[in-house]
Amino acid sequence: MTANAHENPVREAADGNRSGGGKPDLPLLFQPMQIRGLTIRNRIVVSPMCQYSSEDGTPTDWHLVHLGQFAMGGAGIVFCEETAVVESARKTYHCAGIYTDKQVKAMRRITDFIRARGAASAMQLGHAGRKAACKAPWDGFRPLRPEDAKDGEAPWQGISSSPVPVGAGAIAPKEMDRDDIRQAIEDYRVATLRTLEAGFDICEVHGAHGYLIQQFLSPIVNHRTDGYGGDLQGRMRFGLELVEAVRAAWPKEMPLFFRTSAVDGKGGHWDINDTVALAKELKARGVDVVDTSSGGINGPLTVAIVPRVPGYHVPYAERIRKEADITTMVVGLITEARHAEAILQEGKADLVALARELMWNPYWPVHAAKELGVPDYLDLLPRTYGWWLQRREDVRRIYPTGTEAEIPMTR
Repeated sequence: MTANAHENPVREAADGNRSGGGKPDLPLLFQPMQIRGLTIRNRIVVSPMCQYSSEDGTPTDWHLVHLGQFAMGGAGIVFCEETAVVESARKTYHCAGIYTDKQVKAMRRITDFIRARGAASAMQLGHAGRKAACKAPWDGFRPLRPEDAKDGEAPWQGISSSPVPVGAGAIAPKEMDRDDIRQAIEDYRVATLRTLEAGFDICEVHGAHGYLIQQFLSPIVNHRTDGYGGDLQGRMRFGLELVEAVRAAWPKEMPLFFRTSAVDGKGGHWDINDTVALAKELKARGVDVVDTSSGGINGPLTVAIVPRVPGYHVPYAERIRKEADITTMVVGLITEARHAEAILQEGKADLVALARELMWNPYWPVHAAKELGVPDYLDLLPRTYGWWLQRREDVRRIYPTGTEAEIPMTR
């Protein structure tokens, strides 16, 4: 499979991960940033948000509007949702995939729109592993049952590091043999080429939230006694070999991210020390940014293992950044502009990601820019919005709030 090169007005030749764009008068949140050959307009990232609205794995107009609004609202990077590398890697029948030409074409329509609005587009490649074949979150991620076949949703068997089911009623996954491991890595490699063909600027490997890579990392699931199990080095082997394949397929001038669950598991089976060790190995293999999250190996992501206070992943991102000397992105109840700016100013992370706050207000970046004193903040918007809103601001200066004007009356 040959990927077609695509042009990107925000991609430039550049070295280094944390360099700015020469605008020290701006808040850090709104300073441009270069990652390999990509220049992003600001440090605000739209975190992946699964929509469970795809049709046969293909995004629809829903995704165009859902993702397009964030680019119009001024974000620097817009992530699509976690996207399966093969059909059997989906969690549900309504999850996104990138294993057909039709899916690539539909995604290209979205990435073209995002780029035209001045933002960079990012793909998150994933594999559900043992978490495959379930219902949507609003149905409790219930494992599919044989009787669901009458509704066109027959269950299927997932794969994993060991045959440990995800929960009661779930089908035990197939323990992956060496051929399965090689095939999964090849699936990621091909999906990476399709990601390039679909026009994405950034590729991220999803190694968190209890999905396949984490099922190898975690001793809760990984009970193997071969070279892909046992100690930390063995449990990291699958994920690192997979990253090597993705990095080799992804152009060297384009950024590669990796999402990790910094802490997870009952009794601290995977902790921040493990994540720092993993981050060092990822950096050595060409990963540019570690996207810091948590949880997922046991139960749904709504089960909190970290107290859900504003910025609850920030301490993990900070430690990874300092000890692994790698660029980090942080997400987790970051809703206030000054909080986001403080995270950057204090050197705790390099990129700030929001998810549900942007569902509530897709134009959060513009409002944040105004609050932080960015001149010409309306320039973040498309001209067809910004020009009219600037006229309104001009009128407000002439007639401040509370001004009583004598309105001419006609007969």
